[in-house]
Amino acid sequence: MKIAGADEAGRGPLVGSVVAAAVILDPENPIEGLNDSKKLTEKKREKLFIEIKEKALAWAIAESSAQEIDEINILQASLLAMRRAVEKLNIQPDHLLVDGNKVPQGLSMSCDAVVGGDAIHPEISAASILAKVTRDHEMVELDQKYPQYGFAKHKGYPTKAHFEAIAEFGVIDEHRRSFGPVRKVLEAQGLN
Repeated sequence: MKIAGADEAGRGPLVGSVVAAAVILDPENPIEGLNDSKKLTEKKREKLFIEIKEKALAWAIAESSAQEIDEINILQASLLAMRRAVEKLNIQPDHLLVDGNKVPQGLSMSCDAVVGGDAIHPEISAASILAKVTRDHEMVELDQKYPQYGFAKHKGYPTKAHFEAIAEFGVIDEHRRSFGPVRKVLEAQGLN
């Protein structure tokens, strides 16, 4: 029975896509050190990111854009990104384990939601790592385009530095306009 794990990264930030990954691990080719991506150092995540891509039977990464998040809300966008990742797998699993308490709709296989699954099931841990590293890389790229916002450092999360940058430089296209702090700035500037 082929089991895939799925997880997302980037539900909390004020900017950018929510990124999801799906992974089917190879039982003949185990990967040491898999865990919830938030419990690993950046260096360890980067190393595992490469190893997962090399050793997994199948893996895929997908996203929902900031615009989609604004249209359908962050939860639905996260589930949509996970569904897209699973559908992109070049091997379809028999069963899917999803981190959290909801599963994406419209998939052809059975699914279970597992709260804290990224620390329990290695398939979900691997998906967590792929999603987190991909999203972090995107924030570094966005930082090169808009260095004044500090995205490489805070990864788009609602930090004091990010709030100050939004207040000073305004909202960019990649910001999530439906998120309270961004919406407040737009309203204050008469743009919402």
